[in-house]
Amino acid sequence: MNDLLRDRLLRKLEALPEDKAYLVLDYVEFLESKYAERPAGAAPFQKVAETLEDTMRAGRVPVSVIKGTMDAVGKAGKFLERFAAAGKAAVEEAAKQADEKKGEPRKVEETPPSP
Repeated sequence: MNDLLRDRLLRKLEALPEDKAYLVLDYVEFLESKYAERPAGAAPFQKVAETLEDTMRAGRVPVSVIKGTMDAVGKAGKFLERFAAAGKAAVEEAAKQADEKKGEPRKVEETPPSP
């Protein structure tokens, strides 16, 4: 999809109320099932969030409740992404330090001779 089309679709979608945006999502998912050359992939947490949202919609939960829940889930997802990035950085730093220590000769503390 070209950038102009993507921007146009997003602009039109953002003008709609939340309940109508879900109708658009349903139609896009229908079109995807019929015509997509490849399925749209999503990160694991994103898949969980989408499943939760779909379950709430199937249970006829009011749109305002779904919106509030998904806002909270989105914030939790961003927190987990930052947490994972911090963990990855810590592991990379520890590995870097371990590699540096392997390259250096071992420091042996010498004790002064006793008189």
